Amino acid sequence: MIRVLVVDDSAVVRRVLSEALSAAPGIEVVGTAADPYAARDKIAALRPDVLTLDVEMPRMDGLTFLEKLMAAHPLPVVVVSSLTPASSAMALRALALGAIGVVCKPGSQFSIPDVARDVVHQVRAAALAKLKPLVERSSPRPLASPRAEGLVTTRKILAIGASTGGPRAIEDVLTQLPPAGPGTVIVQHMPVQFTAEFAKRLNSLCAMRVAEATDGEEVLAGKALIAPGGRHMLLQRVGATYVVRLKDLPAVNHHRPSVDVMMHSVAKAAGANAVGVILTGMGSDGAKGLLAMREAGAHTIAQDEETSIVYGMPKEAAALGGAAQILPLEAIARAACTAIAS
Repeated sequence: MIRVLVVDDSAVVRRVLSEALSAAPGIEVVGTAADPYAARDKIAALRPDVLTLDVEMPRMDGLTFLEKLMAAHPLPVVVVSSLTPASSAMALRALALGAIGVVCKPGSQFSIPDVARDVVHQVRAAALAKLKPLVERSSPRPLASPRAEGLVTTRKILAIGASTGGPRAIEDVLTQLPPAGPGTVIVQHMPVQFTAEFAKRLNSLCAMRVAEATDGEEVLAGKALIAPGGRHMLLQRVGATYVVRLKDLPAVNHHRPSVDVMMHSVAKAAGANAVGVILTGMGSDGAKGLLAMREAGAHTIAQDEETSIVYGMPKEAAALGGAAQILPLEAIARAACTAIAS
């Protein structure tokens, strides 16, 4: 059984999350807490496997509590956040501090069944996660690229897919890419509206420009486009250029956006003029898409088990034969740039 402690100042949210988790096989809610001080005592008494944590609470905010928790008693944490800009930014900061995933609070945009499904998925993923020591990022140090002109002129595409643990992994890869890095398309499993904050955060850290994708936007060297939460992103060739198309199609592999959808489109549109990367994440989304890219002539890379927070998506991609290389996270940016510039 996965033992869960629910921490939220709202009695309604505590009840909704507790009922959703208790109804799922293999999950037990061992307690709830209305603030971090009560949570601290219950962690010591109940020893939960996973915490759900609100980021806006009285007496001590969730970020302060999370930082203290990760230093003193590391636990897999799923952040529960409302969709205000302030809360979204705090949730992204929580992921940078070591939280495993983020779930939207129930409200006008997200029904209780939606939230129930998402929180169960995130808790299961968190229970499998390998916690990594928190290392605060310094200023970005892009790779030296003596063949940077190759990155611009080859019109090649870098396609990246990730899920659980992905925000920090994507940050690690993108902050190593040079300002003239390859045109990059990214699917990170993340709720609606959080992807905009995620792109904004990455843009502040990376030498490349990073933005949430818009329909019909051209994919250019020096820019990375993040698929918006709730919409599939496909690559399309238009004459001598590539553009992204956003589609409101049904979920694939229980996800929208789906890594498989994006990578199948990259295989079709770019073929051998692409590099595909699968990073940490639960499940198998992207495994078939990465294989399609490899079969179309693209160079393909999967993150290794040792550096993955959850070795699910990269494992499935490797098992299916989709990965030409299996590399530790810190080696992926250089390998991708080498393949792009060759």
